[in-house]
Parts: sequence; C-alpha cells; structure tokens
Amino acid sequence: MYAVTGITGQIGGVVGRTLLAAGQPVRAVIRDADKGKIWNNRGCEVALATFEDAASLTAAFRGIESVFVLAPPNFDPQPGFPEARAIGATLRSALLTARPARVVYLSTIGAQASQENLLTQHTIIEQALSDLPMPVTFLRPAWFMENCRGDVAPAREQGVIPSFLQPLDQPVPMVATADIGELAAALLQESDNGHRVVELEGPRRVTPNEIAAAFTNVLGRSVRMQIVPRNSWSELFKSEGMKNPLPRMRMLDGFNEGWIEFESGEAGSRKCAVDFESVLQDLVQQMADQQEISENRTN
Repeated sequence: MYAVTGITGQIGGVVGRTLLAAGQPVRAVIRDADKGKIWNNRGCEVALATFEDAASLTAAFRGIESVFVLAPPNFDPQPGFPEARAIGATLRSALLTARPARVVYLSTIGAQASQENLLTQHTIIEQALSDLPMPVTFLRPAWFMENCRGDVAPAREQGVIPSFLQPLDQPVPMVATADIGELAAALLQESDNGHRVVELEGPRRVTPNEIAAAFTNVLGRSVRMQIVPRNSWSELFKSEGMKNPLPRMRMLDGFNEGWIEFESGEAGSRKCAVDFESVLQDLVQQMADQQEISENRTN
C-alpha cells in the first residue's frame, strides 16, 4: 500500500494515477472528504489527515509500504518559518510512530542553500526528516514550468510578460510537474536502504527570452519579457497581500544570482523529456477549455 499526500493537486495527482496504473494499492491522504470521493471511485483507500495533526497523519501512514510527502505550500511564511518547523516536527513524529518502509519527500532545488529564502522551508523539513530510521529520498525538482500559468493572460492581452527572473538571457532550470510526479511514483516503488537526494530538471534550461518566444509560437502573437525592477518588488508583493515578502524576494535573488542551484550542479541532475513549449501548449488549451465550459454554463 502506498500513501500519497497532496493527491488532489497536480504532482500528487500524477503520483496517484501512475501508481494505480501500475496496479499498486493507493491510500489517498486528504484533508477534505469531498475531494476524496473521486479517488475513492478510482479504487483508492481514503484517509483524512492534516499536517497540523500528528495523530491523523500517523493513522494515515500506518501499515504503509511507501509514503509520498508533499507539504502544503506557504508563499508568505512568518519570519523564522515557524509553520515549516511545525510541519517538520509533526511529520517526523508521525513517520517515527507509523514506521513505513520508505519515504519520498518532495523538496526543491536549492534546499541545501545557506542563504535564507522562501525555499528554506524545505531545508527545515529535510533537516527534521534527515535522521529517520527508514530510507528517505529527498526529491528536489527545478522551477515548475507550470508557474507560467499566470503569464498566459498578460501575454495574450498585452503581449508583455513581467519577469522577475533576470537577466532575460540567463538560463533557468525548470521541470514539468508531470515528470516530477512520474519520477516520484517510480522512486516510491524502488528498494533503497539509505537516505539520498535526487535532483530533477527538464531536457534543457530555458531563458526568460526563450519563454517569451514559446508564448509567441503558441499564442500566434508577438510576446516579449519586461523586467520588473528589483527595487519595486517589496511594495508590489505587499500590494498583492503579502505580509512578509522578503523570503520570496530572496528566492528570486537566488535564481537570478545563481546560488539556488542543484547540489550536484547541472551535470548531476536527472533530465526529463517534457519541454517548456509542450507544457505551455497544454496550459493554454486547458484554460481555453475551462473558459468555454464557463461560458456554456452562463448561456
């Protein structure tokens, strides 16, 4: 039996579907019973649990061969990252008590960085799980290609995408969420006796200018990138509702300055097949389909 947290999201969903397709039994670990119905219909067991409740997580992980852990994202953490420290402590307690045979934790590129930034949350959780008695794989993917979803509207409407990644000709490690989920499912099924780090990116790194070129090809209109000045970030993020924008700003600094990188470097990361333009084509089609469904419901 394989326990999958975050199964209602993009990556966890791929993990769950991939395991089911391989004929493996899956326990969907969710916080909302209504969202579990679709997974129950697909043949999964459903366990209700939250990352704030060690008892519910322990019950969800008990009797399990492998656990996929996808912690809930927090884009505006409090100073000192108390939320991540609490999740790390809860996870550690639940895993120590339930004793699954192995764990795959979805971490991030740059989790080993010493400079504090938004991704430090994963550093903290990795540290909490680092001395567990069972094998633990820390899966560290690159920047998600699907992060460009929010760029589709400005690209289509204005032909300009605001870029926090800069300079515009600097390649950025990126990966498709489908590739992450498929690799995670494979790692869950491997026999491994120790702790390890697996780093993952797409077939090649992509510059912001190349992202704009991909939008041009997919949308059939000219699209360009426009740098968002660093000195405007704090007020901009606060205007969007963030209370503590510094971690996000430092994460972007890390990508731009090169200190958020794979621990093994580009040469040591696993390379996947899905490229950026393929992901973008799928996103644009999905958004068009959703808009058509919404319009049909209105009419």
